[in-house]
Amino acid sequence: MRIEGVELRYVCLPLRTAFETSFARETDKECLLVRLFGEGLQGWGEVVAMSAPLYNEETLETCWHILRDVLIPFTLKSDWDRPEDWCRAVGHIRRNYMARAGLEAALWDLYSQCQNLSLAQLWGGTRQRVEVGISLGIENTLEDLFPQIEAGINQGYRRIKLKIKPGWDVQVLQAVRKRWPELVLQVDANSAYRLEQAEHLAELDQFDLLLIEQPLEHDDIVDHASLAGRLKTPICLDESIDSVDQCRRALDLGSAKIINIKPGRVGGYTASRAIHDHCLSRSIPCWVGGMLETGIGRLPNLALASMPNFTLPGDISASKRYFRRDLIDPEVVLEDDGRVRVPERPGVGQFLDWKALDLYTRRSEKYTG
Repeated sequence: MRIEGVELRYVCLPLRTAFETSFARETDKECLLVRLFGEGLQGWGEVVAMSAPLYNEETLETCWHILRDVLIPFTLKSDWDRPEDWCRAVGHIRRNYMARAGLEAALWDLYSQCQNLSLAQLWGGTRQRVEVGISLGIENTLEDLFPQIEAGINQGYRRIKLKIKPGWDVQVLQAVRKRWPELVLQVDANSAYRLEQAEHLAELDQFDLLLIEQPLEHDDIVDHASLAGRLKTPICLDESIDSVDQCRRALDLGSAKIINIKPGRVGGYTASRAIHDHCLSRSIPCWVGGMLETGIGRLPNLALASMPNFTLPGDISASKRYFRRDLIDPEVVLEDDGRVRVPERPGVGQFLDWKALDLYTRRSEKYTG
């Protein structure tokens, strides 16, 4: 593939409701969009970094810099047979996974159109529809949280994930379990605890949780192994897993029994598939995590989730769950049985809502070779 030009867009979409984790409260979804021009086609990708380095070390501004000054010039100077070739060629660039993932997603989108195959077909997807759940943020009161849980259940979501932190954990789960004793429930700490709080975390075992996600530090796999031996609830790692090698190390140590795979966190879909395959070889279940993606990032995530070892519901909910208006039309919708359809045709561009895209674009630049 010859890439003839690249466009970057900084977009900002208002969220339906504020979304709070243990480290941030978001009222808008900010992200970068990468648009590639080549072979008479256009490929689109989404950079899922935040405006501040709170989830990982990247920000939207650092990603813009890395894309503009490093990745885009490198991409424009060569032809690429497959996206995997590009991934190997940029392997010498340290980290900057979210910047890399956004451009790689656009390459995959372009490549799928050149091959006239959907991403699910290219990646060995086995399902036309995938089970999904929702992630609910930290609220001020249970009265604020309960209507959101009720709405998620009524809409048909297959599981509910609650964000937790010290002071918003045991009592919340006690109240939720009392009202919904059969609810498929998991929690996400986003690194809010430390190993010395293991006894407190063990209190969560009483709530029959599907998993507890990333309880300890964002880059730790050693203390998680120690914690795993003191909990009945399975530990799922998120932030700690940024490559297939780190996944292997964590599993060798016994740090996790489940892996959350976010393409933006690990550098893209090539790396995501490698982690999926490694986990499959070790009978470790996976699921596709979310970063509040717009439809442009949500559609390829659905294709990824169709692969065989994504056996737990992913964070790929309907567009209307988070956005008043998404950047695609038709939007991602939830079907009656708690599943979402995997795109059957190649190309994100066919779904773009250009009026919404222009409305929410704050800045854009184009680059040519």
